[in-house]
Amino acid sequence: MKQEARERTELFELAESQQGFFTAKQAEKAGFLNKNHSYHVKAGNWIREGRGVYRLRAFPRTDDSQLIALSLWTRNREDKPEGVYSHETALSIHDLSDVMPAKLHMIVPKHFRRNAKTPSALVLHYGDLKDSDIEQMRGYRVTKPLRTIVDLLTEDGTANDLISQAFFEAVERGLIPIRDTKSNELPDGMKNTFIEWLKQEPGRVRA
Repeated sequence: MKQEARERTELFELAESQQGFFTAKQAEKAGFLNKNHSYHVKAGNWIREGRGVYRLRAFPRTDDSQLIALSLWTRNREDKPEGVYSHETALSIHDLSDVMPAKLHMIVPKHFRRNAKTPSALVLHYGDLKDSDIEQMRGYRVTKPLRTIVDLLTEDGTANDLISQAFFEAVERGLIPIRDTKSNELPDGMKNTFIEWLKQEPGRVRA
């Protein structure tokens, strides 16, 4: 009984960090044998949310549930999620836009491959992100506001006024430090874009 209680506690603590979600491998690591997973589903202890992805019944679904489940879909052979929410989806997550994109946008590494068909709710963008471009949320990751703005400007698929509005709101809220908009690490021409925006509305930001 002590062993069983330890396994339940370990799985609960792990799932809690992911809003109740966990993978089959994470359950195995906590001590739940793979052959017994179907039993826990039938017993109602676990809810199957996808191939090899579950949710503890004690955790109700939230507005972020789909984000977590699809993030876990991108896990690699080491069971580590590789996808990072980006573009207009990232704007929405950061509450920098009222636009609700029809699909969820996510950046995955250039080497990313899955045998399974990409979920219809996802649009994948391939690129290698730096750790400094990523923010960890509860159960998934998202590009930081500045990286998000850069991606939207680079791909030229979103209205410029929407992007600039999001930019200024992020700056005003301290999500984008002014010094970061002057970084030489920004893509060619991007720094000039930010300089021009800031010149046009100097009263909206503090240096």
